[in-house]
Amino acid sequence: MQNTITVGRRKNAVARVYLAPGNGEVTVNKRSFEHYFPQEVDRRIALSPLEAVEMLGKFDVHANVRGGGQSGQVGAIRHAIARALVVLDEELKPALRKGGHVTRDARMVERKKYGLKKARKRFQFSKR
Repeated sequence: MQNTITVGRRKNAVARVYLAPGNGEVTVNKRSFEHYFPQEVDRRIALSPLEAVEMLGKFDVHANVRGGGQSGQVGAIRHAIARALVVLDEELKPALRKGGHVTRDARMVERKKYGLKKARKRFQFSKR
C-alpha cells in the first residue's frame, strides 16, 4: 500500500488528507487529533469511514484543514478519508457509499440578499 493524498469538502471547509499505512496516528493541522477536536462525537464522525471498512488502526491520517467551522471541518476530513480509501481499494466503495461517506454534502450557507436582514428573513412590515 502506498501513501494517498485526497481532498474532501463540506460547507466552506476544505481538507487535504494524507493516508499512509501505520498504526492509527491522527494529526490535524500538525496538532494532535484529541487537541484539535476535543469532542468525542467529532472524532468519531471524522474516522467513521475507517470504522465502516474495519481499518481503524491500520492507517496514519494527517489532515490539513482550512475554512468553515468545526462541523464543516469534521465533515471535510470524513469525506477526504473516504475518497482516499476508495483510491486505495475500489472494492470498498459500496460499503462506504452505504454509510453515506463517499457523497459530498453540497449544502452551503445561502448568501444574504440586499433589502433583507439575512438570506430570507425580512424586515418587519408596517402597514401604517
